[in-house]
Amino acid sequence: MPITGVYFIPSNPNSSTALPQITERLRTSFPDEELSPIGRWSLEQKLLRDTPGLLPNPNTTKPQSPRYMQFLSLTHYPHHAFIYTSEPENAPAAPQTGPVNGIAPDHSPALPMVMTTVPPSAAAGLFQHFTYACQPLWSHRLTVSVNGVMYDIGDFRVRVGDVRQTFPTARVRGTVVEIEWRGPSVVEGGLEGFVDAVREEDVDAEYAATAGLIREFWGRLGMVGREANLIPGVGCEVKERLGRKVNGGKGQGGEEERADEDPDPSAGTDVARQFMEVLRFNR
Repeated sequence: MPITGVYFIPSNPNSSTALPQITERLRTSFPDEELSPIGRWSLEQKLLRDTPGLLPNPNTTKPQSPRYMQFLSLTHYPHHAFIYTSEPENAPAAPQTGPVNGIAPDHSPALPMVMTTVPPSAAAGLFQHFTYACQPLWSHRLTVSVNGVMYDIGDFRVRVGDVRQTFPTARVRGTVVEIEWRGPSVVEGGLEGFVDAVREEDVDAEYAATAGLIREFWGRLGMVGREANLIPGVGCEVKERLGRKVNGGKGQGGEEERADEDPDPSAGTDVARQFMEVLRFNR
């Protein structure tokens, strides 16, 4: 149950990114740590946007909010591909879980978003389905990728890398930083041991407290960027794990999980939400 915060620092097309500056700030802000890369990481995200109708909707006088669909893959969650989709405008509002903070207004869709995971082998087929079979309804707007490095600094693991757009044209969009807390966790200890002692309020409290530690870490770098930390839906990952533990490993409906099913379908959804929020660029 890693708790993370994601930050994005945009750059102009013809200027250098903030990556060298971030690397130097990590070195000078934590002089007692040996800043040597411990490995590499990568992601790829494809962004689709709905195609507006050719005729105006006679039932409303205001323009409809755009709908998005995002496909994301992360090397530190290799068993999943993540799909994040806008809900229909007439869908009932989902109950809010956990504390929430806002992010940049130009990245926050007016419609709520719903997350799902699929096997990586299925993601490519689903993407082709929506871009070809559903082409009148959905338009492929952007593909971005990151190939970066990661560091261990105290109780944190930091992943940094430049965000490069590969479709429709090649350009550098900026630099992304993921700050992951790897220190002590009361909730994680409870999930591994006495699950009856862990409540959803404990999850919310731990996420809020850890978000403060992540922001303090980011503040020491003295950088300015768009933040995705306690966004809507973050915390559902561990709450779903908690529910499965309480149900003795059964699904939410009480059915037994089959051996060929994903034993942890929500793994990585917290950080996937955060990356998708800061990487939903409006071209």
